[in-house]
Amino acid sequence: MSGNAPSAATATRPMPTTRPVAAALVLADGSTFEGEHIGVVPEGQPASGEVVFNTALTGYQEVITDPSYAGQIISFTYPHIGNYGTVPVDSESRAAFARGIIVRDLARRHSNWRADRSLDDFLVGHGLSGIAGLDTRRLTRLLRADGSMPGALGPIEGPAAVDMAALRQAAADEPGTDGVDLVAQVTTPEPYSVAHTGPRRLAPGPIVAFDFGIKTTILEHLARIGRVEVVPASTPAAEVLGRRPSGVFLSNGPGDPTEVGYAVAAVRELLGQVPVFGICLGHQILSLAIGAEIVKLPFGHHGANHPVRDLATGGVEITSQNHNFAVDATSLDGRAEVTHVNLNDGVCEGMRLLDGSAFSVQHHPEASPGPHDSAYLFDRFADLIDRRAGAAAPGGR
Repeated sequence: MSGNAPSAATATRPMPTTRPVAAALVLADGSTFEGEHIGVVPEGQPASGEVVFNTALTGYQEVITDPSYAGQIISFTYPHIGNYGTVPVDSESRAAFARGIIVRDLARRHSNWRADRSLDDFLVGHGLSGIAGLDTRRLTRLLRADGSMPGALGPIEGPAAVDMAALRQAAADEPGTDGVDLVAQVTTPEPYSVAHTGPRRLAPGPIVAFDFGIKTTILEHLARIGRVEVVPASTPAAEVLGRRPSGVFLSNGPGDPTEVGYAVAAVRELLGQVPVFGICLGHQILSLAIGAEIVKLPFGHHGANHPVRDLATGGVEITSQNHNFAVDATSLDGRAEVTHVNLNDGVCEGMRLLDGSAFSVQHHPEASPGPHDSAYLFDRFADLIDRRAGAAAPGGR
């Protein structure tokens, strides 16, 4: 057999035989892109959302299942997506909360011994629609120049076809993520617990994690510190304190942080009473709780290759990020100090309260997907809890 001959597993895997269905993406500014429809076929209704681009080279399944993408259509800048299929245990949440995906080249067949199905089958299983064969380079350049904007996509031929006028109207009607409480759409409806996995045991109580759209890998990191009790985003401070927590974690999540005032109010009451660590939306909510201000970035940070400087050490970390809003660093004066800065655009990537009771970062130290440069932040949270517990013990430390 020739060295270039396919393996038995590859040779028996069928190639797609159905003819691609033409599809289109229309942005709110009228820009139109054409490609091929992928994923679930919508029932006469285009998929609409705020269109953003993600620069990660791998981890498309983790990106699609990140609840922080609720309300958004994700365009992947890496040209080849779907080549290693999807794996059930790699999903970051119970569902895919994104509105749709856009890719340049969807792999015709996947190759990965762990995979159970193709990306296209995964999209169908999660009720997601998308478009492939689109000029993502042109789309990215447009979004970089004009900022993220609403858009709508759908098939333009076949029994479920939508006409261009309907796509234009759907894009015009899409509210985007400004002024919308998307956290309420993704948070857990009921509290639940995650068992401690070690090696570190924290006393006396659990870590209470606010679920604003929490990712599975974040819970895995927290569970290495102690038992985790996950609570809905609207949980009041009194209920959290009633659980006698060793620390409180503020998770990532989607949308406009100014629309989750109930969470801001709860965090404000918790400050000074228990150590607090926030990530992404949690970073923004913590900042609002101390009176800082939030700004919306033109096209946000979405990807696994963003350089961030730790101002204390001078070291540069390559980070995973997913956010459209950011903290105005100047509004932290007198309340907190900036600890991390994005080297691409100078945006505040981390801060620490001056009294040392809480800290937060804009990027994702759990890195799923992405590098693990910032994983030490979970140890920093554990150290903060240890110091607090030691100070509270008889005789202190």
